[in-house]
Amino acid sequence: MTTSREALDPDLAGPVPTLPPGGQRRRLTLAGQPKPVARARAFTSAALVDWSWPAPDQGQDIVLLVAELVANAMLHAGGPLELVLDASATRLRIEVSDGSTALPEPRRPHRPGLPGGHGLFIVEQTADRWGAEAHRQGKTIWAEIAPSS
Repeated sequence: MTTSREALDPDLAGPVPTLPPGGQRRRLTLAGQPKPVARARAFTSAALVDWSWPAPDQGQDIVLLVAELVANAMLHAGGPLELVLDASATRLRIEVSDGSTALPEPRRPHRPGLPGGHGLFIVEQTADRWGAEAHRQGKTIWAEIAPSS
């Protein structure tokens, strides 16, 4: 399962993050850890600062996106196992793995006035692309974001 949202104007490329040549991949084990959403938010914030991700408002959106993916794993999949942030000069890929093979399905229609059902809507609105991949040990939900100015 994959969804994408085309950039409005690909000619308006922002500054490139300051990353090591070839990018960087960071992992955070969340299985069995207390307060996994808070840990994931702090881990992501620190990585974005280290990488000088270009736009402060985009950093806030990325931290929100990570929190939603981890919270969804807690609510619907028995808890998150791992968070991976894979950054390159052209995109940030966020991966949250859990032990359930059930793939997520956004609630349609989205009903903003009712509680629940907003996590994947936030992911769809924030990420440039996102999807889910099932594997033997569970699944990985991923989202990709291009740097913007």
